[in-house]
Amino acid sequence: MSKFLKLLFPLLFVVGIANAAKLKGHVYDKQTGEAIVGATVVLENTGRATTTGLDGSFELKDVKPGKTVLRISYLTYTTVSQDISILSEDNPHVKIYMEPASKILGEVTIKGVGNGNNENEARRIEQNANQVMNIVSAKAIEISPDLTVANVIQRVSGISVERNSNGDGQYAILRGMDKRYNYTLVNGVKIPSPDNKYRYVPLDLFPSDLLDRLEVYKTLTPNLEGDAIGGAVNMVMKNAPNHFQINANLATGYNQLFFDRKFTSFNSASISSKSPYELQGRTYNATQADFSKGTLDYTAKNPAPNLIGSLSIGQRFLDGKLGVIVAGSYQNTYRGSNSTFYNSAVTGTDQYAVITSKDYRQYSEQQTRLGLHGKVDYIFDPNNKISLYNFYVNLKNKQLREGVSTTYNGVYDPSNGNAELVYNTRSRLTQQEIYNSTLHGDHKFFDNKFKVQWSAVYSSARNEVPDNTTISLNGIEKNFVASRLSLVNTSPVNRRWERNTDEDKAGYLDLTYTATIAGTKVDFTAGGLYRDKQRSSFFNNYTLAPTTANAGLVYGKDFQNYTDLNLVVSNPTGAVSNPLTYDATEKISAGYGMLNFSINQWQVTGGARIEHTNQGYQLLFPAGESKPTGNQSYTDVLPSLTLKYHLTEKAQLHASYYKALNRPGFYEIVPSKVVNEEYQERGNPNLKRALADNFDLRYELFPGASEQLLVGAFYKSIKNPIEYTFQPDATRGQDIYYSPGNFGNAKNYGAELDYIKFFHKIGVKANYTYTHSRITTPKTSRQRDAVTGDIKAVSVDQSRPLYGQSEHIANLSLLYKDTKKGWDVQLAGAYTGPRINTVSQFLNNDLWQQGFIQMDLSAEKRFKRGISAFIKAGNLLNTPTKLFIKGTNPENNKIKEDLVSNGHTLIRNDNYGQSYLIGVRYKLN
Repeated sequence: MSKFLKLLFPLLFVVGIANAAKLKGHVYDKQTGEAIVGATVVLENTGRATTTGLDGSFELKDVKPGKTVLRISYLTYTTVSQDISILSEDNPHVKIYMEPASKILGEVTIKGVGNGNNENEARRIEQNANQVMNIVSAKAIEISPDLTVANVIQRVSGISVERNSNGDGQYAILRGMDKRYNYTLVNGVKIPSPDNKYRYVPLDLFPSDLLDRLEVYKTLTPNLEGDAIGGAVNMVMKNAPNHFQINANLATGYNQLFFDRKFTSFNSASISSKSPYELQGRTYNATQADFSKGTLDYTAKNPAPNLIGSLSIGQRFLDGKLGVIVAGSYQNTYRGSNSTFYNSAVTGTDQYAVITSKDYRQYSEQQTRLGLHGKVDYIFDPNNKISLYNFYVNLKNKQLREGVSTTYNGVYDPSNGNAELVYNTRSRLTQQEIYNSTLHGDHKFFDNKFKVQWSAVYSSARNEVPDNTTISLNGIEKNFVASRLSLVNTSPVNRRWERNTDEDKAGYLDLTYTATIAGTKVDFTAGGLYRDKQRSSFFNNYTLAPTTANAGLVYGKDFQNYTDLNLVVSNPTGAVSNPLTYDATEKISAGYGMLNFSINQWQVTGGARIEHTNQGYQLLFPAGESKPTGNQSYTDVLPSLTLKYHLTEKAQLHASYYKALNRPGFYEIVPSKVVNEEYQERGNPNLKRALADNFDLRYELFPGASEQLLVGAFYKSIKNPIEYTFQPDATRGQDIYYSPGNFGNAKNYGAELDYIKFFHKIGVKANYTYTHSRITTPKTSRQRDAVTGDIKAVSVDQSRPLYGQSEHIANLSLLYKDTKKGWDVQLAGAYTGPRINTVSQFLNNDLWQQGFIQMDLSAEKRFKRGISAFIKAGNLLNTPTKLFIKGTNPENNKIKEDLVSNGHTLIRNDNYGQSYLIGVRYKLN
């Protein structure tokens, strides 16, 4: 980290100054005062010309003294010609102000209201916003190395991302608060999650090229929903442009991982979306013929190149009254990882775990990502506007996981290459989708004194994992030669169907009345929402085993492929009596009151929000659970106050307090039991919501066009925080399960620095966040009884950081832009410090993720007629994900695999490889 900071701070604060006698100046927008990037600057009759840089500056060298004309031109602006006198030296700095070439359309005037899709407008929205927020513009997204919203958001200060199994970002952690403490909006409307367990939305669902901007709210005002202790993410989608516009791109690429090994897959064509029980009835006895053999039909080959493309078309019609935009994005990519996982156990009275076995896994994933977006808006007159917005995203993930487990028992002899093995292969097809339709209206009455905004919303989210198949075989290694043997004795083949659907119907209403009180205009706003969420969840599982005649058949000798096996179904009716098939509801009703006014240098926004939650579930096929139905109902009052003090036109202090909550998800409160990966998960019907008081203070400076300096601090006091921990079963203490719980109180505080500066053609974007949190949870310590000598489990309290919180997070991006030659280049680095990945049941045995730096690169070259070529390269350093225990057991030194170093024990190591992409872009503006 120290090396990273040594590189960071000189780039932030060291500026080279040249004093040669030249003609220098800046070009600004006359209305907004923003710098204009890429304007053409010409000295007539001299042959001298240039373009303005990232800060609106220009420089003309070796100009001859005398009188001449300086001409500045830029698309959508009126050309400026100015008479100047060139001196032999010490020419004064020239400032040019350009006026937009506005167009009045009939009775409706389309004003240049910033939509945040470029850096200038993004900074102005941040400056004028009531809440503390950060914005990534569409232009910044376009030239970045990132293809999904999950990867884009990691560039924002205070945010780290949780990776999925192929190394891409998936979930955002805001200011050290785990993904569960945040929510996601599209155009200001909350959307449901397709996740089968939790209510937070996987951000890798969303292709980044559909966005106008990405907003991150770090504080809340009363008109925003209150369940965001960490913050909220708002994806503002593309809007209809004022003139006909086409944006298109097409790209291809490859992942370095598959230059080094084959891509393994299976035949998913014949997978049935419904289980035999659903197709034939609950009493039907399934046979092997009811299951597709495709999920056991494996292939290994070089994957096709990745294919990525997008297209958006938009225009306004009827003299600007009708706006239409349609956009789509398609991504077909092949990704994967090589993973080594060391299983461990705490034995005897040892303080730290002993490694008991090793799992080596190869993941191969084909991801097909589709995004569709359409919006129609109609302006009846300056006081009335209506819009209809629809979007659809779909992510299909076809994953094959090949694994081999080595047990460190008496047979294990690494010197001679001998070991007992278990081969495990899983084929899984996951489909996630979200659909949203929003009808929205804006109306103004009584000379804009009374405003009405309303929205009618329908959303649905779906997650489907049909015929998730695993097969396990015993194996052996002799003299360094490994081979498969026969199927394992217990549950060798499993076929699982999982599905869940969320359906939301919601209505929003906001009323604002502006009154003048003692010479001050005050906005009084009131409103609320009602949302009815319905969830259905389905789960069914079948176990297959070989027939008596086929028991003990050897792979490669008695059968050549898994599809040759003759199997019988051990539970022919399936696991129909299980708590993961349930219906659930959540009804949210909320109302708020808010006032907003400015007096002298002060701007005040304050009020309160009241939210009532009624959440419940019903198990459709209970299996002896004590609470087959459950319900939680509660009401929360959530006050907030935001103060802004304008020091100058460009500098301000921004202070905020708000109260927020975090609700449990359905999966978390349903009393389920299911084995996922290496452990059992259980729900907790007694899980409570978390509440938090949040304080924020930030100094904000916006010195120029796209530049900023933000320095802030935050503090959160959390009551009943929700964390997942491993716990022993109350009856069978040796049975360990993973479950959510409430753990007293927690603190989370930190500081942020966000800096953007441009020096003509060079730009620097940098941010750093320090976060410290503390939570106390019970842990188990194994001790020997002084009297009996027996080993007993003792519960002790241990303080630690919140799950997922990194103490240090930093980003540094170096940008180069040459408008005249058409170059945009960005080198982006992100540092994420160590953080807890898994909370252990045992004292001092939590799994930590090692701190890492990820480096990405993008470059674009523009040509004539709106055509450009670009490259994007991700994970240049091939940064792995490593998990470790902060301690070591001497027994682990016997494993000759370099697991122990610097007092830490390596538990997991995932490698993803670099990714490369090359493409072309076309723009018609």
